[in-house]
Amino acid sequence: MYEKLLAITEEHGRLNERMSTQEVASNPTEFAKVAKAQSDINGIVLCFGKYREAESLFNEAETILKEESDAELREMAELDRDETRPKLEAFEAELKVLLLPKDPNDGKNTIVEIRAGTGGDEAGLFAADLFRMYERYAELKHWKIDILNSNPTGIGGFKEISFKIDGENVYSQMKYEGGGHRVQRVPSTESQGRVHTSAATVAVLPEAEAVDLEVDPSDLQIDVYRSSGPGGQSVNTTDSAVRITHKPTGVVVTCQDEKSQHKNKAKALQVLRARLLQAKEDEEAALRSDERRSQVGSGDRSERIRTYNFPQNRLTDHRINLTIHRLEQVMQGELQEIVEALVAADRAAHLAATT
Repeated sequence: MYEKLLAITEEHGRLNERMSTQEVASNPTEFAKVAKAQSDINGIVLCFGKYREAESLFNEAETILKEESDAELREMAELDRDETRPKLEAFEAELKVLLLPKDPNDGKNTIVEIRAGTGGDEAGLFAADLFRMYERYAELKHWKIDILNSNPTGIGGFKEISFKIDGENVYSQMKYEGGGHRVQRVPSTESQGRVHTSAATVAVLPEAEAVDLEVDPSDLQIDVYRSSGPGGQSVNTTDSAVRITHKPTGVVVTCQDEKSQHKNKAKALQVLRARLLQAKEDEEAALRSDERRSQVGSGDRSERIRTYNFPQNRLTDHRINLTIHRLEQVMQGELQEIVEALVAADRAAHLAATT
């Protein structure tokens, strides 16, 4: 690890020199590329610098203890050594985390799709509750949400809803939400107070840019039709809704929330590109699943990841056996404690896999 850290430090210096050259400084695209490469390793270099300072102090103390007979000097050296040892261990642990391979999608914006599962109308209401939870979480994180498509049930729920979240490192925080979510509560329509169980699935997709995935226009079948609301009634007198079918894979995306056909088509293409990129990455991951399998969970949409028990004010994340008893606050968007626990578990799993 030490040799790798030295190499990264040298690379950081070379990048710094390149940024100051006329060739790079006069080319905004190249400058941004070099600056990002340097920024990606800044944290490692800074931490390694602190580690080397502590290491130097530790070694100096060890030398004094071996060579000096003066009691006062030895006492000071022993104090320095004992104070420095835990710092070295902390820096080493931090460096191991910083050196873990990074998910290239972590910095991307995200497309989230929520679909009602088993449970009828109550499942649709739960899907709407999940949307509001993520909407409030985004507000707390100062992210921007843009609804791409929705299929409301007419009683305040959603059969499905998809939306895009723009912001800093959105995918790195949201990617753990993918999977099956189960709710246990007494529906408002239940007269006898019985607890019902319903479900919804959440898919979290990194936004795919044109550079990530090229889609051949000839592979697309684009249909337009009139938007419809709950119960099938028409809510638009023009053919503004768009359905795009990717013929090679059969993936179908619809979008009807905008009044403009052009805007609906643009949003549908965003979702289509994200789904195709996810399918491509899933296929690649399957080929090396033994190397990449995460102990936090596969993120598969059918995998039940979390239970929301309203009578007991309890949320349980089954992947890391986390249980908290403040469900009301979580539904108001206070997800950070859960996200941080999932990130920590993911890092621990990857660290264990590298040792």
